[in-house]
Amino acid sequence: MSMKTTSIMRIGAILGAASLALTACGGSDSGSGDDEGPITIGVSLPLTGDFAEPGKGVQRGYEAWAADVNDAGGLLGRKVELKILDDQSNADRVVADYESLIAQDEVDLVFGPFSTRLVVPAARVADEYGMLFVEPAGAAPEVFEQGFGNLFYAAPAVANDHYNYLAEWIEALPADQRPKTAAYAAMDDPFAMGTAYGLKDKMEAAGVKTVVDEKYPPNTTDFSSIAAKIESSDADMIVGGTQYQDAVNLIVALQQLDYQPKLAAFSTAPTNPEFPEAIGDKTEGILSPTGYTTEATVATNKEFVESYTKRNGNPPGEDEANAYTTGQVVAAAVEAAGCAEQGECQQKMIDWLHENEVETVVGPLSWDADGRPQGAHMIQQYVGGEIKIVLPEDVKEADIIYPKPAW
Repeated sequence: MSMKTTSIMRIGAILGAASLALTACGGSDSGSGDDEGPITIGVSLPLTGDFAEPGKGVQRGYEAWAADVNDAGGLLGRKVELKILDDQSNADRVVADYESLIAQDEVDLVFGPFSTRLVVPAARVADEYGMLFVEPAGAAPEVFEQGFGNLFYAAPAVANDHYNYLAEWIEALPADQRPKTAAYAAMDDPFAMGTAYGLKDKMEAAGVKTVVDEKYPPNTTDFSSIAAKIESSDADMIVGGTQYQDAVNLIVALQQLDYQPKLAAFSTAPTNPEFPEAIGDKTEGILSPTGYTTEATVATNKEFVESYTKRNGNPPGEDEANAYTTGQVVAAAVEAAGCAEQGECQQKMIDWLHENEVETVVGPLSWDADGRPQGAHMIQQYVGGEIKIVLPEDVKEADIIYPKPAW
C-alpha cells in the first residue's frame, strides 16, 4: 500500500475540535515546542465590517472543527486551542493580526481569513515566517499568482471555475432556448469578479451577448442605478459577482423594477441561511455555485453535519464547511508530519500536502504547486423553497428550473 493511500485512510477519521479561546491578544499558553500544552492555532477573521456575515460563518466552522477534534482526543494527543482576532475586514489590520499571532503569541499553526482581499496579505505574512497557510475563502486567480508555496485553498475549485457546470449546461441548450443576452454586476473584489467574469468569458465564447457590465465598490448600498440599467437592457440572464448584503440589495432593487430574467445567478449569498427572508422569500429559481452540500456522502460529512447541527441548532452552510475543511487539511498534515510547531515542522507539513490527497467534508482535495485545488463546484438552485444541487447530473438533488419563475 502506498504512503498516500495509507495516509488518506488514516486521516479520513481525523476531524477536529476544541475549547475555544476567543481573545484579542495571545494567552500565556504557547504551543511552540511544548509537547504537553495545547496546540494553539491563530486566526484573524472579519467579524465586523464588509465581510462580517461570511466571516462569522467561517468562525462557526473553525469552532465546530475544534470542538470535534477535542472531543476525539485532540491532535497528537494534545487539545487544540483557537485564538481568533477581528480584522474588521481591513487588509492592514489582518497583516498586524498575523504578525502578532505568529511573532508575539507564537502560535503553533495558523488558519486563513475570509475573502481574497484579506487572504493575500495574510498569506504573505505567513510565507515570511515559513508557516503553512490553509485558507477557506480566497479563490480569486490572484491568490495563486503570488508564488506562495505555503498556501492551500480548502475548497474544490478556484473562482473562475465556479460556474463551469452551469456554462456547460447553457451551452448544451437548444439554440432557441439558450439565453441571448446577459447582464453582469460584480463587486470590486477579486473573488466576486472572478466568479462573475469566469462565467462571462464562457458565455461570450458561446455567443451570449453582454449588454450590461457593472463593477461597484464593496461598500455600495444603493443599487437603484445599476438595477435600472439591467432592467432597461431586458437581459435574458443576470449574473451577480456578489458577497452577501450587496446581493440582497441588488435583488431587492431588481424586484422593485419588476425585472424578470430567465436565469439569475449570484455567488455566495444564496448559501446564507438568512438569504430567503432578506429578499422576501422570493428565491425560486435563483442559482449559485457551491462546493458543499449537507447531503454529500463523502467521508466524515454525516458526522460533521450531525455535530454542527447539534451545537448550533441548524445545519452548516458552505462557509462553515470550508472552514471545517481547513481544519481537516491542517490536521492531516499535522498527523502525517508528527509535529505541530513553528520552524522545520511547517515545511514538513507543506511538503506533505503538495504530495498527498486529503479526504474532507467537501470531498477529496489535492493541489497544484500554487495551492489551486483540482476539482469543480456544483451548482445549486432554490427549488420548491429549498436550495438543491441541480448540476452536475450525477449528484443532482433536483432538476434545474429554467426559465426562472417570477420573483
